[in-house]
Amino acid sequence: MNADKKAVLQVKARGGYGRGIGLLPGALVALGFVASGCSKGTEVEAAPTVTVQVGAAENQTIERKVSAEATLYPLEQSAIVPKITAPVKKFYVEKGSKVHAGQLLAELENSDLLASQKESEGTIAQAEASYEQAVQKAEQDRQLAKETLDAAQKLYDARKELYKQGAVSAKDVDDANVAFIQARNAYEASQKQLDLKMAEGQLAAAKGHSAGVEASVSYSKIVSPIDGVVTDRPVYPGEMASNSGPIITVMNLSQIVARAHIDQQEASQLKVGDAATISVPGQPGALKGKVSLVSPALDPSSTTVEVWVQAPNPGDRLKPGSDVQVQMVAQAVQHAIVIPAEALLTGSDGTTSVIILDTDNKPHKKKVKVGIRDAGDVQVTEGLQGGERVVTVGAFALSQEDDPILAKTNIQVQAPPNIPDEDDDEAQ
Repeated sequence: MNADKKAVLQVKARGGYGRGIGLLPGALVALGFVASGCSKGTEVEAAPTVTVQVGAAENQTIERKVSAEATLYPLEQSAIVPKITAPVKKFYVEKGSKVHAGQLLAELENSDLLASQKESEGTIAQAEASYEQAVQKAEQDRQLAKETLDAAQKLYDARKELYKQGAVSAKDVDDANVAFIQARNAYEASQKQLDLKMAEGQLAAAKGHSAGVEASVSYSKIVSPIDGVVTDRPVYPGEMASNSGPIITVMNLSQIVARAHIDQQEASQLKVGDAATISVPGQPGALKGKVSLVSPALDPSSTTVEVWVQAPNPGDRLKPGSDVQVQMVAQAVQHAIVIPAEALLTGSDGTTSVIILDTDNKPHKKKVKVGIRDAGDVQVTEGLQGGERVVTVGAFALSQEDDPILAKTNIQVQAPPNIPDEDDDEAQ
């Protein structure tokens, strides 16, 4: 009888991460060949054994996300520029002060404006008195002209009757007619009340001048147009304030807006109201928000689409001007069949498949169609029902085998190494 012969071939499969699975240093594929016999012995090929890791095809929600770098802006901002040039009389707030809309922030010197205001008030009083006199005179003139017209009308009518009777001459009638025409013209002129209109114009001009002075006085009082916090106050009391630059800047930081420029194709998947998050690289936690704007036009300099994400900013945690990362949910599919991305095999022709294990741990190739990809997950739209076990680590090695060999292959499922969670690492 000949001696037994044994040969073992070890193949290390490339490791990876599965759903809830750590990194496997190497999958051992062992193929054993045992031959024995007498003088006329025969060779028998043993079934190969492959060690793998598996994941589950789960029924869950999967999301298509769009990520981009963005810059933070406040929800509202007001850089207050004075409308008049005058020294700063007093500030009522400091940098960092919280303010509300309508609150007095500062005052500019306005003594000259107050004097002009008093003068304009006097001018208005004079114009109003002149107007009242003009009203009275216009009414008197109109009444007198009406009485004169009525008298001239009666005289003219009487003389026409006497002329018919031969009691007066034609000249007397003509004289009465001339007097009537003059009285009528005087009455019509009184109706126009030209003196009154002139007085009205003078009063209106006086009121207009007064309104301008009052506006200038109001401009000397700097008030906040929005609720927020004072983020800049570059001018000191006594220094000249002008319209060349702001003297106070107020920002509303209760909400923060991240503005990102995104590729046209990705931006076309987004809409206002989509869920989103804002996070600062290197800092834990993220603010939950929503897409508040998808620009209808392209940025001419970069041919990208500007997208805004707005989120509450408790405690003014995030600061305007910071560089952040935004992640927007473009699509969410409920009750989707989801597998670990490393379980998906892509052929040279673009077809996709997975290796599943049946209840006896026998491997089978299964063609699938995929949908949304999200980080380490892939949606399967056709080919799986959910609940199947799919091979993750070791799937590529199994996919290289022909179906007859694959059917004979023994599968050994190996538990992944226990890797601490990120929360555990942070706690340490």
